[in-house]
Amino acid sequence: MTLQMCEEAAMAAIALQAVHRRPTSASGSVPATALRPLDPDVLSASIPAFFIGRNKAGLWVAREARGRVGGLFLFKSSAVDFANRESAPTRCALVFPAETFELDIENRGNPLIVLVEGAKRLLSRVVARRRT
Repeated sequence: MTLQMCEEAAMAAIALQAVHRRPTSASGSVPATALRPLDPDVLSASIPAFFIGRNKAGLWVAREARGRVGGLFLFKSSAVDFANRESAPTRCALVFPAETFELDIENRGNPLIVLVEGAKRLLSRVVARRRT
């Protein structure tokens, strides 16, 4: 199996997972958590911190705590690598919120995520048509 086939299979699995996820709010969507600033007593200003977690579509999100940089990824390891690259030459603190959250700044991660989002929307429409 080639790398391209693996990536395509992963994107399709993420899109299917997002379509079948049950909404938990009255509006029909999974509510995203707003990221709160980190307590200055926990981390010093000299240590960059990144939030790493999933969004409502099941993609991995890496976002710098102050909102300076962030990106969307297919794999957790890619999100962690992004955080480490962006904080180089020093290391960074990684925060893994339990709740989903959305990337609220420009995506500087995987540029192919736009295709995943498009596939997810297309798959959602196909599934919706089959239900009616």
